[in-house]
Amino acid sequence: MRAATVERSTTPGRVNAVVTTAEHPTARPALDSLRRARELFLTGRQLPDGVPEEIVSAWRRARFLGVRHDVGDAVPERAVRPPESLLLTAARPVLERIAAGLGPGQPALVLTDERLRVLWSTGFARDDLGRPDLSEQAVGHNSAVRALRTRRRAEVHGPEHFLDLWQDVSAVSVPLLAPGTGRILGTVTVASRLCAECGPHPGAPLAEAAASAVEAELLARSRSAERVLLDAYLRAVGEEPGRQGRRAVVALDGRNRLVSEDAARLLSPEGLEALERHTVSLLEAASGVGTEAGGPGSGAGSALAGTGAAADATFQRTRTAADATPQTTRTAADATPQTTRTAADATPQTTRTAADATPQGAGTAARSAPSTSYDIRLPHTAGCSATVTPVLHQGSAIGAVAVLEPVGDAADVSSAGTGGVGLAGRSVPWRHAVARATELARHPGPLLIVGERGTGKTALARELAASPLAADAAEGEIGSWLGQLAQDRALLVRHVERLEQSDTATLNALLETHPDAPLLVTYTPGTPPGPCLQRLLDSLAARSVTLPALRERTEDIRELLTALTPGPVPGQPPLTWTLDALRALERYPWPGNVTELAHVVRTLAETRRATGPVRRAELPDLVREGPARRRLSPMEHAERAAILDALHRNGGNKARTAAALGIARATLYRKLRGYRG
Repeated sequence: MRAATVERSTTPGRVNAVVTTAEHPTARPALDSLRRARELFLTGRQLPDGVPEEIVSAWRRARFLGVRHDVGDAVPERAVRPPESLLLTAARPVLERIAAGLGPGQPALVLTDERLRVLWSTGFARDDLGRPDLSEQAVGHNSAVRALRTRRRAEVHGPEHFLDLWQDVSAVSVPLLAPGTGRILGTVTVASRLCAECGPHPGAPLAEAAASAVEAELLARSRSAERVLLDAYLRAVGEEPGRQGRRAVVALDGRNRLVSEDAARLLSPEGLEALERHTVSLLEAASGVGTEAGGPGSGAGSALAGTGAAADATFQRTRTAADATPQTTRTAADATPQTTRTAADATPQTTRTAADATPQGAGTAARSAPSTSYDIRLPHTAGCSATVTPVLHQGSAIGAVAVLEPVGDAADVSSAGTGGVGLAGRSVPWRHAVARATELARHPGPLLIVGERGTGKTALARELAASPLAADAAEGEIGSWLGQLAQDRALLVRHVERLEQSDTATLNALLETHPDAPLLVTYTPGTPPGPCLQRLLDSLAARSVTLPALRERTEDIRELLTALTPGPVPGQPPLTWTLDALRALERYPWPGNVTELAHVVRTLAETRRATGPVRRAELPDLVREGPARRRLSPMEHAERAAILDALHRNGGNKARTAAALGIARATLYRKLRGYRG
């Protein structure tokens, strides 16, 4: 039979009267039989039938781990109590209120972290359960171990324990789960004298209620901590005195990421992951706060989750030049400039920030708390460095705010602006491609720019080289142009995939004798290249960059529209776009990439007669209707285009469209549904 348990209530501090079942053996032997079986096991003799395999396996694990069953009841002198943590800070007042209502001889309460280290205990647990560590490696099988493994309430009675010390103890444990993430933070255990015949533990409702109350307190504190992190982020994003524009800022707590618009442009997803790993490692190394229960990583409000591998970032402490101004309900404030300390200065310097806040009324009032800032040099591929400041709340680090600064090529690309179509775009894939091309162009040698048709290969090449000579392989032989390379004159060869074989061979020979020739080559992949062209591509592969298709950087479309729109004409308003039209432009896959987008913009600018922003209805049919949701055959593509054209000519009237196409109206509806499905 399965023992009944009381289901956890969704209301903090309350228990529902709903009976469920807990994981227990279907047939638990009598205590005397189990005690005799344990004695036989400890003496190495044959066990009788009927002993639950789960209990025998637990005894075997304890023996394998080297646990002594006859360990004494004295707490080891060298045992170190875990440091103060958010879990303990939240749970202590709750458990102390519960313990105050328990009279002498009543059940004991024990709180552990996720590693089953005892954080707090009261009642007879101080003497009978006086162990600093309840992990299976230290004391063998117990209810806390089982609750942690099953993520459910668990009971262990008397001889089910491995230790002699606990043969007259019954215990029930409930796991503590982090609000929001569900990650296990620790356990609450109620222990008592041995219960007769191992029935459901009478302290189970108490354990459930205590766990619910602790989780409710963690949730309340997590909301407060999240507000503190948000306030610190908003202050960091605010404009700095003497600085133009807003800063690139990322706030991290292991569960949440707050990324400013400038930071999203500057940092790739991989760079963001690296920043988070490095920040966690920095906080562990600098403050000694790891991912212990309730610390950063506990999930109790912040949870800098996961220690990960040791980060290879270079850390350098910095200190702010002035105290931050405390904020209450404002969303941004002036940030204080930071000056880097020398490596020889080994004494940590603290700063005053407004990161530590306590809830007051309906708002969050911030008060100053000491903190230290660190410079992190991220991997070169990230293209930026970060100044990280831990965010403190109630004495614990709940996360960190990182202010990003571009370095090297990223700084050049970030400051390039949108002066022309060749560099227009702030998306991560485009910015990284431009950064690599800029870096390669700084050093002598050829450069291969690869991309689909219309991705902007030629425009980028013209931005990288000052007034290069341009030769288009699609327009004929280019042999007459190749002599310019020997004179150190930059040459742009477009559509190298269309080169005649003789020209390709000449180019290969020239690069062998002049490996640093100022040559820019654009290549559009398509049919497999021949051996001569493949040799050329292989020789240029080490100095190549691939441009992303427009469908891979749709966030750049609005910036491209600004760069592609013709200058204002006297008497005509500038070309602007409705939000609906912009969404249609961003959903369209743009097989012709930037060239196709430029054609749409130019056509609208030349032929449009309406006033006001461009509406979605004015866009070309394929752009307006968006891509088909399934892959269409060439015949279906042609049929769909014909139907959309007819709909446009007939003002969207489906009856007239069907008549014009010579099909039934029901057929038209079916085809439209098929294309959209």
